[in-house]
Amino acid sequence: MTEVLTVDELVKAVADVEPAAAEAARARHRSLAKPSGSLGRLEELGARLAAMSAQCPPPVPASPAVVVAAGDHGVHAEGISDWPQSVTEAMVSTIASGGAAVNAIARSVGADVTIVDVGTVRAGTCPPGVRDLRVRRGTRDIMIEPAMTVDECAAAMAAGAATATELIANGTDLLVTGEVGIGNTTATACLLSAFTGADPAAVTGHGANADDSRTPRKLDVVRTALHRHGPDRDPLRTLASLGGLEHAALAGTVLAAAAARVPVVADGVVSGAAVLAAIELCPAAAGYVIAGHTSAERGGTTLGDRLDHPALIELGLRLGEGTGALLAVPVVQAAAAVLADMVTLEAVVG
Repeated sequence: MTEVLTVDELVKAVADVEPAAAEAARARHRSLAKPSGSLGRLEELGARLAAMSAQCPPPVPASPAVVVAAGDHGVHAEGISDWPQSVTEAMVSTIASGGAAVNAIARSVGADVTIVDVGTVRAGTCPPGVRDLRVRRGTRDIMIEPAMTVDECAAAMAAGAATATELIANGTDLLVTGEVGIGNTTATACLLSAFTGADPAAVTGHGANADDSRTPRKLDVVRTALHRHGPDRDPLRTLASLGGLEHAALAGTVLAAAAARVPVVADGVVSGAAVLAAIELCPAAAGYVIAGHTSAERGGTTLGDRLDHPALIELGLRLGEGTGALLAVPVVQAAAAVLADMVTLEAVVG
């Protein structure tokens, strides 16, 4: 049985990345059979992977997996979505059966898919293939009260951390974050604004809605929730007050991966908000995170800006589920493979 760590234990388990390994990777790039710097950002990505693993060349990830965390949101009652909450349950079942976009893309890049229900409003048991780790059936309405208690938030983090720890113990060497949850872009906008100081209008988009007709309502809800929460920016209390159960689970996933020196490729704005929460809790975790893609949703560059490394790809995606991050997996693998497999210029020219 996977040991369940407290939030404090997770944070303490994360060591800083190794800058000497990154410098060794940069030096190795200068010696390889190519003009210096000719592989562009792939070279720095390789150096970051070396720092994460504390070795040069870094291991080439061979067993990627995406953790898709699912949860529902009490703020749905405020009219912020075109879609009923039952869509979350339906998508969880679709992912479990292998028919969602995340499944198709995961198969194309050789990644496993793990779907974890940490807080849908589903009645009864989850379908086969879904890890039922529900902390509660949906969050509370963030306009009126905190989404979760601190204990509930910590429990959702523990669920994500336990899932990541189990996957890593079974051979996963690259983790991708994904999520599903109707209403989660509203909670995401709250977290992005709270953790970065961004104007809510800059990070509140239309999410899964057909157009921007509900966005003014979403923006009002976000501003009201932030006002209700107040100036407190303690990471755990802020995540509990404004976030979702899936945000908390993914924050735990990130911390557990970082503690094991396993790279994390983060998906779009929802995953990005979860990663920001993890970094606020544990700044050292930032060294283990790669922004997978730039979401077309407002706030899509927030994580890349925080990491000071732009996302690897930009294809106009805004689906979530881990789809954009999965498309970046081959880029991560290539960055490590170049360092491991290329010959030196000296070996070529003698």
